[in-house]
Amino acid sequence: MAALLIGACGRGGGSEEAANEPPAPIVVGPEDAAVVIEGPVRSGPALTGTLRAEEEATLRAQLAGAVLETYAEPGEPVRQGETLARLDSTSLMDAYNSARAAVTNAQSNLQLARRNAERQRELFQAGIVAARDVEIANQNVVSAQAGVAQARSQLATAEKQLGYTRVVAPFTGVVSERQAAAGDVVQPGTAIYTIVDPSVLELEASVPAEERGSLEVGAPVEFTVTGYADRVFRGEITRINPSVDPATRQVRVYTEIPNAGNALVSGLFAEGRIANQSRIGLTVPTRAIDRRMAKPAVVLVRAGKVARQEVQLGITDERAQRVEIRQGVHAGDVVLMGGAQEIPPGTAVQLAPAVRQQAERLAQAL
Repeated sequence: MAALLIGACGRGGGSEEAANEPPAPIVVGPEDAAVVIEGPVRSGPALTGTLRAEEEATLRAQLAGAVLETYAEPGEPVRQGETLARLDSTSLMDAYNSARAAVTNAQSNLQLARRNAERQRELFQAGIVAARDVEIANQNVVSAQAGVAQARSQLATAEKQLGYTRVVAPFTGVVSERQAAAGDVVQPGTAIYTIVDPSVLELEASVPAEERGSLEVGAPVEFTVTGYADRVFRGEITRINPSVDPATRQVRVYTEIPNAGNALVSGLFAEGRIANQSRIGLTVPTRAIDRRMAKPAVVLVRAGKVARQEVQLGITDERAQRVEIRQGVHAGDVVLMGGAQEIPPGTAVQLAPAVRQQAERLAQAL
């Protein structure tokens, strides 16, 4: 043993200094570290659903006939009352003209009956005719009035049928689909156009039945849609279905979405949440919370060394995968995640430049 000690001394002081040097710090990369930040945190039940136009109409043929012309194509805007298509009206126009002539003839008969009744009353007062002749004349007036009413009714029916040969937009919107073309022969009920009003959309979504107690009309809704992954849209619950779907155990909720500039289109899939709790607080990723002990804690870096700190948690933002910490950390603290949480307390660590710079910027802002 004495020889080993002498040999160790004979090698000089460099080896002894190396043995006394602290171990090199462990480098922690950005995937295993996060900075405590202050920002909005929201909590509420998740939802998924589909956007659809709140006002949508499929225009169908009211009578049989050939389509003569169509005036609008899918994607084109249309105004309320604008003619979109015309059907063949030849036979209906003949019926309409005949009904107009019948009205004219009935009105002429009524005028004649009234003049005759007036003459009969004058002759009766002069003692020339009997009272029965006056009664017959008055009855002829009543019959002529009924004839006018019947003729006008037939004219209104013919006019209504003639109006069915024009397919008009029921409201201002955009053509979603044109199901018929010029030359097609349609039957009553055949779809010709579909019109939607994209200015206001409705999100029809499902929420787990277990969350029914937290739903209320007016609650804010946040969601993203297919094709707009980086954009968050907002609305409010306008209706809640009073029954649960027995197959899916889901509750249907309906949210009105103002669609300024028609940025959204009907049919898009949406997912989000009902943000029934919202506040500003200190947050960290949910996977930064260490729940291995009786009380939740975070493993953080202070003065270049690992430390374990118990924390008091607030609400959890399931969608953003962040959790509020009410007590135990400060904005700008660096917390460890994943495998880095296994580093023993007191161990020296070195943060990756990206993490260190983010923490420094936040500290400067504070």
